[in-house]
Amino acid sequence: MTEYEHITDYETFELGDVHLKNGATLRKAKLAYKTHGTLNRNKDNVIVVPTCYSATHKNEEYRIGEGKALDPSKYFIIQLNQFGNGLSSSPSNTPMPYDQGRFPNITILDNVECQHKLITEKFGIERVALVCGYSMGAQQTFQWAASYPDMVERIAPSCGTASTTPHNFVFIEGIKSALRADAAWNNGFYDKQPVTGVRALARVYAGWGLSQAFYYQKLYLEHGYSSLEDFLISFWEGAFLNKDANNLLSMAWTWQYGDIGMTPGCDGNREKALSRIKAKAMILPGLTDLYFPPEDIQYEAKFIPNAEVRVISSIYGHYAGGSFNQTDINFIDEAVKELLNA
Repeated sequence: MTEYEHITDYETFELGDVHLKNGATLRKAKLAYKTHGTLNRNKDNVIVVPTCYSATHKNEEYRIGEGKALDPSKYFIIQLNQFGNGLSSSPSNTPMPYDQGRFPNITILDNVECQHKLITEKFGIERVALVCGYSMGAQQTFQWAASYPDMVERIAPSCGTASTTPHNFVFIEGIKSALRADAAWNNGFYDKQPVTGVRALARVYAGWGLSQAFYYQKLYLEHGYSSLEDFLISFWEGAFLNKDANNLLSMAWTWQYGDIGMTPGCDGNREKALSRIKAKAMILPGLTDLYFPPEDIQYEAKFIPNAEVRVISSIYGHYAGGSFNQTDINFIDEAVKELLNA
């Protein structure tokens, strides 16, 4: 049983038939979303929060609360579930013929264009005070600012690049291959989840999600795990075994082929797309992030006219941008508060 069946605290926006960048049509597409707070009369207190890889809105609600940067007493916060995450249109919930292994490849740009349709048509929103996402949510954040430069006032992407680098591409190819090596995967048409493949994906992911120093210092012991093996099984395998395998592969493809150069009018040029961004940008890379290292993010930031890069000095690797370490959570929260007050 997957986690998606237990999540009910969200609404669904019907998109109709969506013509995707790869040429396929996702019929009767839907976006799942959750709102916090109240949209003010001027509709200018909007914060958009796209989800990261394998996550639903539930995984990222720790960022929202009174006194935090994402304060629902001040802002109207819209959490947007990306395609493939099990709540929005995904391999696991799409009817034939585009079900399971036939689910089409979806780009970051496809996600953002549909999200834009939701917030403009459903709520009549014309200005967004902030877009802030982590990891794949950061990819969507950059895309929002490049696609809608006159709409987005601020962005705060954490632990993510605007375009996936070749090295990151290779990592994602590794986790996809680990899962698909399980014969039970059956080219995406399985009756039972390919558990061995998902466990393999989790083990590969474990070596990249956190830094060498994290493991060397055995910080997993501070989080209640009794040994390294206990951490690999309980935390890493446990994190992925309640997900649908095809959903994981779908989102992995989206991440792998993330490219802000696909922005209309940019002719595949990443730097040109970045230079379109008018938003004030607080970009937050993790010092020891093995997926999105600071130097990759600093290169992209050079092309954004009004950008500051503030490195999260943490040995929690990519997870410095997540919910794992309270010191990192506080660092990001303070940076986003500063940006909102700018």
